[in-house]
Amino acid sequence: MNRKVRVRFAPSPTGPLHMGGVRTALYNFLFAKKHGGDFILRLEDTDQSRYVQGAEEYIIESLKWCGIVPNEGQGFGGGIHAPYRQSERKHLYKQYVMQLIENETAYYAFDTPEEIEAMRERFKSTNTASYNYVTREAMKNSLTLPKDEVNRRLASGEPYVIRIKIPRKEEIRVKDLIRGNVVVHSSQMDDKVLFKSDGMPTYHLANVVDDYLMEITHVIRGEEWLPSAPLHVFLYKCLGWEQVMPEFAHLPLLLKPEGNGKLSKRDGDRLGFPVFPLQWHDSNTGETNAGYREKGYFPEAFINMLALLGWNPGNNTEIMSLQEMINLFSIERISKSGAKFDAAKTKWFNQQYLRNKTNAELLVALEAQVKAHGFAAAIDYLEKVINLIKEKAYFINEFWELSNYFFKSPTTYDQDVVHKKWKDSVPHFISQLEQAFYEIDTFNAEEIEKVFKHTAQSLDLSPGQLMQIFRVCISGVSSGPALFETTALIGKTEIISRLGKALSQLKNLV
Repeated sequence: MNRKVRVRFAPSPTGPLHMGGVRTALYNFLFAKKHGGDFILRLEDTDQSRYVQGAEEYIIESLKWCGIVPNEGQGFGGGIHAPYRQSERKHLYKQYVMQLIENETAYYAFDTPEEIEAMRERFKSTNTASYNYVTREAMKNSLTLPKDEVNRRLASGEPYVIRIKIPRKEEIRVKDLIRGNVVVHSSQMDDKVLFKSDGMPTYHLANVVDDYLMEITHVIRGEEWLPSAPLHVFLYKCLGWEQVMPEFAHLPLLLKPEGNGKLSKRDGDRLGFPVFPLQWHDSNTGETNAGYREKGYFPEAFINMLALLGWNPGNNTEIMSLQEMINLFSIERISKSGAKFDAAKTKWFNQQYLRNKTNAELLVALEAQVKAHGFAAAIDYLEKVINLIKEKAYFINEFWELSNYFFKSPTTYDQDVVHKKWKDSVPHFISQLEQAFYEIDTFNAEEIEKVFKHTAQSLDLSPGQLMQIFRVCISGVSSGPALFETTALIGKTEIISRLGKALSQLKNLV
């Protein structure tokens, strides 16, 4: 194909954007950029009954946060292909459905919902209970009614829909770039509605017409649309657009972490992870769903994780910038099978991105959290704290929880460690260590470790057995960054004070 690559992400504004939808947008974006093409955002809002207030803005904001920015589309500007809401393009679709009527590949159907239900009940035992080449012969449509009767009904304003006329015996072939050739016999297809009684096209007609008018070269979408692909291919043929029909690629599902099936919001609620990029508040139910942004994830980590759910770069690389993903991306390396979501691995991705940030980049977040808790510290001190705690952090919003003892003396002590590690020999060791620290001239990590070990050995104690109780005495918690570097940063005077306080409180407690 010599045309410029043009792809589109075409969600329906019926609620928050699922992370599976974000991945679809991401793969379209990567493919377009890899080939010097355009990425378009189109909103498929033909089903106005399912429209949700705020969903459109949510989709646009989500793409911006993720850095998946369209070249054109709703909320991003455009040119000759605007507008990008299907509801604003309804004047375009009638001419194409009329073209299908004229070439006899579509027809008017006047059946009421009750009549269709009665037909389905009547044909239920024959396994042909859909509106198709068999059942249409018994229904009220322009294939069975006299022409003058059809014209009378149309002139009187009687409600109707327009259906595609699927042939009885024809093989329809879909070439899928991920799954290979898919062949469907037309006898397995039904006469889908293309145009509704409210004057709006259905997804099938609008999708094909818009892809044609917007010069889309590749349709990259979720595998749930694979069953619709034969109809779309047939529509291209009926409209005479086979030569410019886009190539198709149907992406594998995102699967739940446990068991089988598609990843859903319920899985996130049950297992405690987000499935939406941004927090979503449902004004109808009052329910608020978590978002990756509000949970403290970096957008780069989020899309890095998503990219590898169903695609591999052909090497063992896991951490990749957006540009690196663009350079390595190919549809051939997308898997046919579904990809299981791993919440722990997602946290790991965020941790790697956090560790790669400079101390200066992280300083603002720590400073804000320290101030919010009523404390203040010099910039160089904050940078040293960050340098120690960032190896332990998964998220920026954990900084205060991980570092509060650098700014205030502990008021509580980890009870499990105290009960497990506080032996009869510990009080004497703490007293001796406190005295030894008084005598250190250079209070750095190397000297602190040397004095700690020497004090323990002089009392015939194992230094390793005393490290955790020492940590609890100075920080209140059982784990943290490098112990002696932590001790040095807190400072000699404060450490001696904390040891005396801990000795007094823990002796009484135990």
